[in-house]
Amino acid sequence: MIGFSERPWLVAVLLMVSIVQCVNVALGSQKVPAMFVFGDSIVDVGNNNYLRSYAKCNYPPYGIDYPGGPSGRFSNGKNIVDMLGDMLGLPSPPAYADPSTTGAKIVGGVNYASAAGGILDETGRHYGEKYSLSQQVLNFENTLNQLRTMLDGAALSRYLAGSIAVMVIGSNDYISNYLLPSLYPSSYTYSPQDYGNLLINRYARQILALNSVGLRKFFLAGIPPLGCIPNQRARSQYPDRCVDSVNQMLGTFNEGLRSLVQQLNSNHPGSIFIYGNTYGAMGDILNNPAAYGFSVVDNACCGIGRNQGEITCIPFLVPCPDRTRQVFWDAFHLTQAASSVLTQRAFYGPPSDCYPINIQQMAQL
Repeated sequence: MIGFSERPWLVAVLLMVSIVQCVNVALGSQKVPAMFVFGDSIVDVGNNNYLRSYAKCNYPPYGIDYPGGPSGRFSNGKNIVDMLGDMLGLPSPPAYADPSTTGAKIVGGVNYASAAGGILDETGRHYGEKYSLSQQVLNFENTLNQLRTMLDGAALSRYLAGSIAVMVIGSNDYISNYLLPSLYPSSYTYSPQDYGNLLINRYARQILALNSVGLRKFFLAGIPPLGCIPNQRARSQYPDRCVDSVNQMLGTFNEGLRSLVQQLNSNHPGSIFIYGNTYGAMGDILNNPAAYGFSVVDNACCGIGRNQGEITCIPFLVPCPDRTRQVFWDAFHLTQAASSVLTQRAFYGPPSDCYPINIQQMAQL
């Protein structure tokens, strides 16, 4: 009797049949067959683990509340994209850079997000390797080539049209570019208004590129109030309050993204674009913390100089004991508890004024 090891072609055929069956199940069993994630460290699930980057967190105490421990998520536990997957009935998409992310593992979607990555290619370069948004779109095209080997044209079109693209990016273009004048010339070259417009124009190109290859459902998150994160507070003369000048410069980007969403919905009637008001949702959490179960909003749970949270949590540092009461995990990122509230408010909360549905309602279309 000839075993599989002696007939490698048979193994390949059976594997391909299994993958196609998985795709067909995904298409037939739920409204959203897959979620494709583009963004930065807010939604990175471990891509930077495989890059030559200083922007990594695959060590304790990161993941202290995550099943299996440190994973490359910049949190004590789950991040926003994990929670979105739970709500949509999808597994959290695997990291693109993981060599095992191939075949059947890509059926439910892929996560391309990269810590330190931004809309501009140069953003975050001082951290080493990262996937900028343009590279993330190219990485998606590599995934698309794999999907073309699994599905015929009609099935692939239905699969992509039913999938959701979640895009959470832009924060690093400020905190790891514009607000670092000693490393980047952007603040000398552009006014805050011109810089925000530059980002929106570059962002629009990548959104349209993804739309042109078949994705039809987009959730585009705005930038939260960066002037309130511990990193920016620590740089201020008044760390006990948010840096208003930083928050004000984000207005051009967020208003531009809101306008872009309106324009995209008008010009692409076969697609759906939703603006996620993360600025407003996060602002409400910070202004009314007790309403959401939080008591600490002005410093990080983990990081040297915890009272100001001026740097990211270093390996094996002991974090605060009660992460449920803290909004910020480290100098840049939210705790699992705060991410949960933000997801409910910005992604599943009241529909935005740019499109009269939220992401859960979009998933049903």
